[in-house]
Amino acid sequence: MADSLAAAPDLTALRKEAEKAANELAAAQKVLDKRTSDLKAANDQLNKKLKDLSAAQATLTQMRRPIADLVELVYQQPVADGIAPFLSGDGDASMALMRSQSDASVLAQARQLQVDEISKAYADKQRLAAEAQEMRATNLLAAAQVEAEVATLTKRSDKVVQSLTKALVKMGIKIDKVGRAAFACNPLRIDATTDYPNGLIPKSILCPIQQRGHLLRADAAIAFVSLNEAYKRQFGQQMCVTDAYRTLAEQQSVYYRRPGFAAVPGRSNHGLGMAVDLCGGVQSAGTAQFRWMEANSKRYGWFHPDWAYSNPYEPWHWEYDPKIDSLP
Repeated sequence: MADSLAAAPDLTALRKEAEKAANELAAAQKVLDKRTSDLKAANDQLNKKLKDLSAAQATLTQMRRPIADLVELVYQQPVADGIAPFLSGDGDASMALMRSQSDASVLAQARQLQVDEISKAYADKQRLAAEAQEMRATNLLAAAQVEAEVATLTKRSDKVVQSLTKALVKMGIKIDKVGRAAFACNPLRIDATTDYPNGLIPKSILCPIQQRGHLLRADAAIAFVSLNEAYKRQFGQQMCVTDAYRTLAEQQSVYYRRPGFAAVPGRSNHGLGMAVDLCGGVQSAGTAQFRWMEANSKRYGWFHPDWAYSNPYEPWHWEYDPKIDSLP
């Protein structure tokens, strides 16, 4: 028995490698999505700052115009007759001239201050533009690097799945290596089955097993094929299967024909493609086949549920749970 388990087929290792590749690909894709999101957020923030600077510039321009007009008016219309009254000793004229010159000086200073503020705003805008260009270049470079990593991981994942498909074909699984059936046996695409209610999963997205006419969800099917190979090495023949995936109509038929020995239609793991009913000795507790399954099935993710030991008593019923698959 130990020798048979040690000689587990490469199918299991390929399945694990495919899952590892998928996890690495998913992690890389998350990094890429985050970098893309960060770049968009940074660009949005930059555009807002540039917009605020543009508005401030427009406001300063409006404020500068009246002061410039006043300064120009003072220089174009000097008080009275120039500085002659001031030289002749006309006090009022002298005071008016001095006030005008003071006002003009203040206005000129105010105008210069605002010109300086506008120059500073332009400098800030140029600085932000330079920072933006550097930021875009950095983010785009990082995104390109992650995209290259995603592309490499995608190729690796596809290659593993192709090897997995070839291994299934070699073991007698009737699938098209490049067609729709190959998609159905891709363990990385099992999410497609979750789009359908229990018992209404299209057979076109379920994977066939070696026992003709029976289907399971891709990961359950591949694990079952591995289990079947180990069983065959132990007992010289493959496992006997009476039921695997059941449509809702099939589950209803079993439920009404055998009340108390079938789950309520729409609640059975058969309707999820994650349960089998076995024969060939496994259907009877205490047989060598049943005891072997109890001892070894969990290594492949398959188990006999607790309820099936007593209520109702169904030694033939086995279910798949990827979480308990302990093979490396």
